[in-house]
Amino acid sequence: MRRANNRWLTLLGLLFTAVMLFPVYWMVNVSLTREQDMRRQPPHLFPIDATFDGYRAVLDQQLPFLGTSLAIGLGTVALTVVLAAPAGYALAKLRPRGAGLLDFVLLAAQMIPGIIMAMGFYAIYLNLGVLNTWPGLVLADSTIAVPFAVLVFTAFMSGIPDELLQAARTDGAGPLRTFWSIVLPVSRNAIVTVSLFAFLWAWSDFVFASTLDGGGRARPITLGIYQYIGNNNQQWNAIMATAVVASIPAAVLLVVAQRYVATGVTAGAVKD
Repeated sequence: MRRANNRWLTLLGLLFTAVMLFPVYWMVNVSLTREQDMRRQPPHLFPIDATFDGYRAVLDQQLPFLGTSLAIGLGTVALTVVLAAPAGYALAKLRPRGAGLLDFVLLAAQMIPGIIMAMGFYAIYLNLGVLNTWPGLVLADSTIAVPFAVLVFTAFMSGIPDELLQAARTDGAGPLRTFWSIVLPVSRNAIVTVSLFAFLWAWSDFVFASTLDGGGRARPITLGIYQYIGNNNQQWNAIMATAVVASIPAAVLLVVAQRYVATGVTAGAVKD
């Protein structure tokens, strides 16, 4: 009976996995479909007479957008870690006054709709003259990543034994030296988790990009995909080919950092 239940659960899991992965397969299928076959009814379930025109369009037109997205993603990761790691350390171990209120503010900040923040940034950037620049997008994307990152760092660093920090202070290390030499190396899993989520948020951002960098030269890949969509023309194979190429870095990062993310997200969930 137990083996039969396990077999049915395995089949059910495979079915759900296939349903969830079908859009990915269909994206690859459409990226290889010829333009004249796009509106065929019923559509081909397999890329018959496959064409690589969409991928040639990616190589010819989308590489600058991919480079911009990479720069924005890495810049967002760097700024997020630089701001969030010390804040998480302070909330977890230094315990300043008003720490509970700050935690509430960080949670509330994640509830603000992105379009509201984008309109506020637009007014500020217009006055500062930083519209249509990738550093402006790095700063905007970091406002989404930093509150989440602070909460992750706080939860993870709360689990670091106080005896370890006390030993560092006994050896003469101050708060900054303790943070740099002890806390950060121990918090590797949290750093990887925060970096991954910050990069993915910046990589997939469209709201900030379309609002703050819609007419600039250094546009991210999300706007590169959007340029293929018009009132009378939708280049679906180019759109899907660009989406496939843009998904590769995110998929590789998720596979490589999977075990670090699992540890970093669940840190602090169980106390001794």
